[in-house]
Amino acid sequence: MASPQSESIRQMLLEQKEAAKKGPTLSIEEQRKQLDALGRFVPLDPDVTVEKTRIADVPGEWIATPNVRDGRVLFYLHGGAYCLGSCDSHRGLASRLARACESRTLLIEYRLAPEHPFPAALEDATAVYRELIRSGVRPENLVIAGDSAGGGLTMATLISLRDGGDPLPAATVLLSPWTDLAGTGESMRTRAEVEAWIDPDKSHKVAKLYIRDLDPRHPLVSPLYADLHDLPPMLVHVGNDECLLDDSVRLVERAKNAGVEAEIKIWDEMWHVFHAFPIPEAMEAIEEIGAFVRPRLP
Repeated sequence: MASPQSESIRQMLLEQKEAAKKGPTLSIEEQRKQLDALGRFVPLDPDVTVEKTRIADVPGEWIATPNVRDGRVLFYLHGGAYCLGSCDSHRGLASRLARACESRTLLIEYRLAPEHPFPAALEDATAVYRELIRSGVRPENLVIAGDSAGGGLTMATLISLRDGGDPLPAATVLLSPWTDLAGTGESMRTRAEVEAWIDPDKSHKVAKLYIRDLDPRHPLVSPLYADLHDLPPMLVHVGNDECLLDDSVRLVERAKNAGVEAEIKIWDEMWHVFHAFPIPEAMEAIEEIGAFVRPRLP
């Protein structure tokens, strides 16, 4: 049974979703400001340190807590439909993951559509990863993670690195990953009413801003259709009430069929990227992520 805190936030999100349907369409810039404001909904713990950085000419932040272990790095790719998201929107979530994984977290601001469509985000993510390795971060001490579009971008990054002959990280963590921009999953329809955040109709339009005339089944924008062999161990978290449920379920099924160590946790009564909210379920989920990551890093 969902906690009272999660029910309260779910109701707030559903009301905002309905209001957005009836009101004027917000510009991309207005939506970016809205997501950044939502990210500041949960304040950082006082012991969190944030250091601005620029790696491979991509801006970002190093986020750490006192319990991080030397050498460990969590490379995080934020969500936001490839059009939204920033360090402001995801700093809080990244800090909680840093604590749970006992790892310094690198949160980057890859280029966003529509100003920078595919493959700009992928180019930024792979360039940063390669620069981390060149700078001395050992791949066995490195985990790459992301939520929503950032989860899809994480998979695309791993596929590109594998195909380029680069050393791969120790593991990957995906939160409600968007892996099928063609929107073929049954949950896009069956969960449309209970999903507290995503509007399936809008997701198709937003996808076009990123891919333009590209086939939405292109494996580097929709990793569900990619060859997934030889990828690192994978943990996927997804809510049972979200439209992208089938994006996660089918990805894990395909990964397992390709011989990848992959596990999925479906959280009852939870919505898209619930991890970002101040609810008991999010804290439990983040601790489970830490329990997955910590044993895989020296």
